[in-house]
Amino acid sequence: MGTDVRGAIVAATLHLIGTDGIAAITNRRIAARAGVSLGSITYHFPTQSDLLRSALTTFVADETTRLRDLAEDYRGRGLSLADAAALTGQVAEDLSFSAERIAPFELYVQAGRDPQLREAAARCWAAYDALTVTILTELGVPRPESVAPTLVATITGLQLRRLATGAAPDLSAAVLQLVRSTVPAAAD
Repeated sequence: MGTDVRGAIVAATLHLIGTDGIAAITNRRIAARAGVSLGSITYHFPTQSDLLRSALTTFVADETTRLRDLAEDYRGRGLSLADAAALTGQVAEDLSFSAERIAPFELYVQAGRDPQLREAAARCWAAYDALTVTILTELGVPRPESVAPTLVATITGLQLRRLATGAAPDLSAAVLQLVRSTVPAAAD
């Protein structure tokens, strides 16, 4: 039962952050959204920093699992760099910006203000980097750990731009250009 309550609280927190921002979340609103008692919020998360850390790390764990499963579906299919870049662009474009997908952007900005959240944010970026290294390795990109952080930042930045402007930049072209620049005479 405790895990279900924790999960409901985290899900409600992500929804409220993505809808109204971090400043608008209160234990009362979270409890109402999660359908749990007000006391269960502080029982499971003694401080707001604990709750925000859990919300961020839960989102990233779920997201990296989803992306890892997707990458696994394509393992061994002999994707070229161009195919992989096109797939990356399509996956990004197909994502709707639900409140839960907007929330991490808010939480990353909050990590700049909250040193207690910063460590969780660093672990999240490291998880995205590790997943990217795995995918780049599968594609045969040499020294994937040297390009992964830049590739993750590029994808995230272009997604933020899409969220802020409503216009979808050509993510696949950006990914392909970046990866090609790191691979001498990359074959597509």
